[in-house]
Amino acid sequence: MTLLSLEQVSVAYDNHLILENFDLKLEEGKLLSLLGPSGCGKTTTLRLIAGFLEAKGGKFMFDGRDYTHLPVNKRNFGFVFQSYALFPHLSVYDNVAFGLRLRKMKEGQVKEKVLRMLDIVSLNGFEKRFPQELSGGQRQRVAIARALVIEPDLLLFDEPLSNLDANLRVTMRVEIRRLQQELGMTAVYVSHDQEECFSISDQVAIMNAGKIEQLGAPTDIYQYPKTEYVARFIGFNNFLVFDGTRQGNTGLEWTIGDYGFDVQLQAGQSTANTYKGAIRPEDLRIIPLGQLTDLQKSLSNQVPGTVKVSTYLGRSYQFEVQTALGAFTVNQEMDIPIAPGQQVMITFPADKIVMVAQ
Repeated sequence: MTLLSLEQVSVAYDNHLILENFDLKLEEGKLLSLLGPSGCGKTTTLRLIAGFLEAKGGKFMFDGRDYTHLPVNKRNFGFVFQSYALFPHLSVYDNVAFGLRLRKMKEGQVKEKVLRMLDIVSLNGFEKRFPQELSGGQRQRVAIARALVIEPDLLLFDEPLSNLDANLRVTMRVEIRRLQQELGMTAVYVSHDQEECFSISDQVAIMNAGKIEQLGAPTDIYQYPKTEYVARFIGFNNFLVFDGTRQGNTGLEWTIGDYGFDVQLQAGQSTANTYKGAIRPEDLRIIPLGQLTDLQKSLSNQVPGTVKVSTYLGRSYQFEVQTALGAFTVNQEMDIPIAPGQQVMITFPADKIVMVAQ
């Protein structure tokens, strides 16, 4: 069931439109991430939902009610800020209890709810500590507990993990996903970190200049980006700019000059449209020219080139290869790297090339 919907919403700062005729829907019990670079409109969208901003046009519906002009204090939404926003002079207990006391709840009920929530976020025994006595991860748990304890209809996260170190971010994103699934809460999560969003979300909206470029399950977006913008944002940094099609030995090929490429179109795609071929560095394969047979050299989906740069990445090597079609980045595991200056053949597996709109 659709719980939240933004319908043709527009938001502006000083007459500069940030969102224009913007649409978004979220089902109950799901976590939706808004993902994109700085300035794409994701935080504006979150602040609009929270009630910190008011739309210039359009409608915001929530659970069948019109929330377009509803004041922030009338929305039962929890908000987890990037900076934690804990009260430094209050204990962990009092920070979590703050929202309940604003609602004039009896102290016995406050105690029961606060202790239960601290148990859920694994902070039992921390009630009397103050924020300055906690680690970054513990502070974020307190912030989450404070947002959850009021039993919000919707939980909003504004880049909550950006102030944590890399290892702690991984731990906390697992914790957020666990809580979201365990409690069945509906949430909107804002981040510029692709891996973070994909790991915790039911759906991801990739945003660009105030618009949603693609909305879908993380696996669908990761495997099948629809536009060049989305493809580049999620790690496809090799592109084939086709100039036509021709009949090859095994069927229709997409061409770039004399080079032919066998490509598997996705549902809804047609040879009548114009696409670029996108492929990830780890999906390309290279082999020194001296190790190829004459038959292998004549196959489709192959382009010769010269290794310009070789970089060790730990599990694999990264090669920058210059070809007649431009430069390509290849990540490949091997015991002995191919040296710069060596002639190689790059293979573009047909099932790894994704056709994206230009």
